[in-house]
Amino acid sequence: MMLSIENLRVSFAREHGDPVEVVHGINVTLDKGETLGIVGESGSGKSVLSLATMGLLPRTATASGKILLDGEDILSMSERQLCRVRGRKIGMIFQEPMTALNPSMRVGAQIAEGLRLSQGLSRRAARAEALRLLDMVKIPRAADRIDSFPHEMSGGQRQRVGIAIALALKPELLIADEPTTALDVTVQAEVLDILDELVSELGISLILISHDLGVIARITDRTLVMYRGDEMEQGETEQVLRRPAHAYTRKLISALPNRVRSALETPDG
Repeated sequence: MMLSIENLRVSFAREHGDPVEVVHGINVTLDKGETLGIVGESGSGKSVLSLATMGLLPRTATASGKILLDGEDILSMSERQLCRVRGRKIGMIFQEPMTALNPSMRVGAQIAEGLRLSQGLSRRAARAEALRLLDMVKIPRAADRIDSFPHEMSGGQRQRVGIAIALALKPELLIADEPTTALDVTVQAEVLDILDELVSELGISLILISHDLGVIARITDRTLVMYRGDEMEQGETEQVLRRPAHAYTRKLISALPNRVRSALETPDG
């Protein structure tokens, strides 16, 4: 088992009063090469779960339980140990690439910077690897766009750059937190297809976090449904979507557009 989250609880301190628990005893596992969808409305705790897995919870948060990555507990690691895990073992793709990218740096330089710092590559070698990664995430005319600034690229292209940065150190696990929220439907589908292809080609694992079951349905093997910090249900994505066991999951499905809901209900959909 590559990742095993065991009885994870996360609480946030308050200036007045007792801490507030926002994740209540979550248990979930992920195998190598597997794709897990975590779905729920805003406030369900799904992003807190991803931050805990990255070791990025704020100082006001307290976590208990275990998050075992290849048998090592992330919750017990020092900051120095976590720095070795982030990027190298776990890569993160953020919701809004414009805020994740440095607006004053060319995109190729942003990819190359991490490669030079972590792998000691020369400037030329790092640039060549950055270009390879931009090709991998299907940036059109990558050789021409490598020196672009983020504001000169479309939202979909910026998100692809974010994926390239997350892949640069060859992590075993990618966590994508609402990676398509700000994109239109066509670009959203393109980004999801890229993630699906990368998981298959590189043999990496993916946690895809979304409030949209249509996004989760597109590429995930298994799905965890969360509501207000609790697990509502989890299982194979097809089973969860076609035969939901919990009323909350049925509510999420009913909120999908008719064409998406019909595709889920069709045996070959």
